[in-house]
Amino acid sequence: MRLLRSTDLALRVLMRLAVTGGDSNPTTRDVSTAMDVPYTHAAKVVAELQHMGLLTARRGRGGGLALTEEGRTASVGALVRAFEGEGDVVDCEGTATSAPCPLSSACRLRGALRRAQEAFYATLDPITVSDIVAAPTGPLLLGISPKP
Repeated sequence: MRLLRSTDLALRVLMRLAVTGGDSNPTTRDVSTAMDVPYTHAAKVVAELQHMGLLTARRGRGGGLALTEEGRTASVGALVRAFEGEGDVVDCEGTATSAPCPLSSACRLRGALRRAQEAFYATLDPITVSDIVAAPTGPLLLGISPKP
């Protein structure tokens, strides 16, 4: 299973904010530069995280991004579910441009993949953002400087 780019970015933004604390409040532009992603992509992810109540974003002088307490204690499994959506790993039903799978009425693979996906999420559910920035990760994150 491969995470969407927005899911990966959301997790990395939260991790970075968790280790910087109140010392510095990076802007969305700082985040996009440091993580080498387009500003528009970073802005969408930051807006979604703000909507979820996981970070605050203030404009102007002294502004920037800050992690909320909810962001610090958020479940990684819940975050991944929120960004990945509730869809199946494979598309058995078809789309406007592809036909449904001819095996869908008797397929055992779809159920097995769904159980594997739920096991993946269940493994991540008890892990919080604070957990994933505990040493040695947190100090390492602080040592990573933004790209020039």
